[in-house]
Amino acid sequence: MTRLPVNDLLIRSRRAVLPDGERPAAVSVRDGRITAISPYSDAGQASTSLDLGDVALLPGLVDTHVHINEPGRTEWEGFATATHAAAAGGVTTLIDMPLNSLPPTVDPGALAVKRQAAEGACAVDVGFWGGAIPGNVPSLRPLHDLGVFGFKCFTSDSGVPEFPPLTFEEMRSAFRAIASFGGLVIVHAEDPASLAVPAGGDYPAFLASRPASAERRAVEQVIRLAGETGVRAHILHLSAADCVDVLAKAQADGLRVTAETCPHYLTLCAGDALSAAFKCCPPIRDEANRDRLWQGLASGVISCVVTDHSPCTPELKRGDFATAWGGISSLQLGLPAVWTAARERGHDLPSVVRWMSEAPAALAAVPRKGGIVVGNDADLVAFAPDETFTVDPAALHHRHPVTPYAGRTLTGVVRTTWLRGTPTEDGPAGRLLTTEPR
Repeated sequence: MTRLPVNDLLIRSRRAVLPDGERPAAVSVRDGRITAISPYSDAGQASTSLDLGDVALLPGLVDTHVHINEPGRTEWEGFATATHAAAAGGVTTLIDMPLNSLPPTVDPGALAVKRQAAEGACAVDVGFWGGAIPGNVPSLRPLHDLGVFGFKCFTSDSGVPEFPPLTFEEMRSAFRAIASFGGLVIVHAEDPASLAVPAGGDYPAFLASRPASAERRAVEQVIRLAGETGVRAHILHLSAADCVDVLAKAQADGLRVTAETCPHYLTLCAGDALSAAFKCCPPIRDEANRDRLWQGLASGVISCVVTDHSPCTPELKRGDFATAWGGISSLQLGLPAVWTAARERGHDLPSVVRWMSEAPAALAAVPRKGGIVVGNDADLVAFAPDETFTVDPAALHHRHPVTPYAGRTLTGVVRTTWLRGTPTEDGPAGRLLTTEPR
């Protein structure tokens, strides 16, 4: 009789979502890594054994678009609160954006300050993006060598003065530099010449001030520069479905250009925008546009769904749509929001996992994340896909209870989140991640 290895943890589920689809399975964990995936009937030996039954077992989500804002604007959001919310929403890895913190992550010294602020405070694993702003091309390679996962830039005003946008020529210089060391550039793409000051404080006026054509023109510009420089480029928070065809052509032509969208663009529409909690840039558009985004996601032209969690203090959300801060807080709610809409459209859990875990991990090349695979970190989520709940802002863990999902009924409840085989409620055990050595 073969002696089975003793593992730290064995989790069984009749609905394990694996790279080859959803099926019954038993997942063995030792020393924080997945050591075996076996049939559901295999009992194995482990110090802790759990049977989830019909509760699904998912890989931890990877959210590559999160604004944590610490240090400098920690009153907006901080590492402790953001990562607590992430864990409650099934996110086990996130990558922090290089702005709205002070200083922004645009040089090695600022990265060191950011890492010092995060050390010991995180409930999930955290990596960092660098920033590309006017004049910092000499800092890009050093940041890359220190393990940032890529570089964010804006084509239009970022909303904070310390992170200005790049002109077309500055983008060309940055793209060339990033291409020279095989890096990734991620772009907030809105054409500044196509944007306007809102003609009023209501949502239609705000929406008209940031038309779909602004996104399309900027995306076309990024594609042109990607073709010229050879850089790998990613379009952030795609809101305008008019961009899907130009992205599809670029991808068919062999350009290394990808795109993401966000839960709010897939689940909300312009008619829902009753308060500034719904304001974001680029904006939430109409229902027909939303349907076309789903088509772009289903076709694979849009590969990732990430939150763009961009919180602020409640005071900054109390203005009208012309004056309020543009950002949506959804880190804890991304999975149930997307799953609610996805299942209504006939999509399955493996598709949601591909969009929210596998593809973001692949985009940023986050090591050992993104799937229930032998050798990966045992970042796992027990998810009850048929349970419903009503969103209560007071039950959310991000710093301020502001969300456009307040009062909505969503389907899918995160029961438990494990980080390297340990429940996240056991305390802040998140690590600060870097890219693999080159």
